[in-house]
Amino acid sequence: MIEALSSANLPAPRFRYSPLVKAGPFYQSAGMIALSPQTGALEPGGVGPETTRILANLRQALPDFGLTLDDLVNATIYTTRMDEFPAINAAWEAVFAPGQRPPARTSVGVSALPLGAGVEITFAFYRG
Repeated sequence: MIEALSSANLPAPRFRYSPLVKAGPFYQSAGMIALSPQTGALEPGGVGPETTRILANLRQALPDFGLTLDDLVNATIYTTRMDEFPAINAAWEAVFAPGQRPPARTSVGVSALPLGAGVEITFAFYRG
């Protein structure tokens, strides 16, 4: 059974898609950009603050999905600013500290992202 999930702790979708889809023990997020859950505005300040906002939004929504960061298997990061990737890494490492198992991760440079974002991240979870 495939089930679409949502959370009041995530920004409302601007287009027609499911924020998270559950298929058995597997969960796949839609691409998340750095939108404020309260205002829907893009986080200012560049790719570092955008990554911080995306990860904060994710962490706030995980309890609504019955998930934790320990269930995170993979993340794919898309960015228009590969030259500023150290700022993305700094935000990432603030969440996945030494001693905590980080997920697998892929990073892809792209020419543009929705709503002028500099970062978009998708997440895949497994909850057996």
